[in-house]
Amino acid sequence: MLASPKQVRRDWETGEEGSLIGRGILDEMENEAQHIPFFTKLFTLSQILGILSVVLVGVWCGYFRKGFAWGSEPVLQFNWHPFLMVLGMVFLYANGALIYRGFRSEKKKKLKILHMLIQLGAFIFSIVGLVAVFDFHNNSSPKIPNMYSLHSWIGLCTVILFACQWVIGLLTFLFPGLRPSVRAAYLPVHQFFGLFIFVGAVSSCLLGFTEKAIFSVKNYSSLPPEGVLINVTGLVLIMFGGLVVYLVSHPKFRRQTTEDEVLLTDTVLE
Repeated sequence: MLASPKQVRRDWETGEEGSLIGRGILDEMENEAQHIPFFTKLFTLSQILGILSVVLVGVWCGYFRKGFAWGSEPVLQFNWHPFLMVLGMVFLYANGALIYRGFRSEKKKKLKILHMLIQLGAFIFSIVGLVAVFDFHNNSSPKIPNMYSLHSWIGLCTVILFACQWVIGLLTFLFPGLRPSVRAAYLPVHQFFGLFIFVGAVSSCLLGFTEKAIFSVKNYSSLPPEGVLINVTGLVLIMFGGLVVYLVSHPKFRRQTTEDEVLLTDTVLE
């Protein structure tokens, strides 16, 4: 015989020995509290590295690559590509994934909506970044071929996967009526491809930095200031990416399950 919601709530509040749910959630909350200080330090460091990576790309494109434009100057229009891809597919995307851990006390429904909106913003930035590089290739004289490098293959596949991930996630976790068991079954797939897409985005950025440095930086092998900046930006991206993967994948940093979430659903999704 299943316990009534009132009985579950009583067991939760009193910590009665017979409540598996109450004991499990209390243990989870105590375990989480032990790791919050360490998580906070790593989360803060990740934000510093993420913001620094965006700033460094902005300095590279704005100072060394002579700024930004659209339409009239294809060379300057290209500069939107690295800046927007790092801003969208790396920094915003990572924060969309970290929102469940960074704001663990907020209600799950609110976090789901914020997660969806942040990822939508990341996707919009990435689309504008792709338009910028395709326009640059097509409007250059002579024209530059599209989609011939490993960087372009990985980058486009990553954006396509991101679009599919966003749509399926929206239908699965935000649209009403889907059985909780189906959501629970799909959640590990969603989490895996979330990290897979992020790693693909960071990898594509690193390949793009190298490609642009080799093609455009004079005497790159002698480490001019622009070349050093590109290399440093790549290292910052690697550290940021590694921290994000660690924070998202480490089980001890998982967001706690609240009492209401247990009482209102028949399965714990996250």
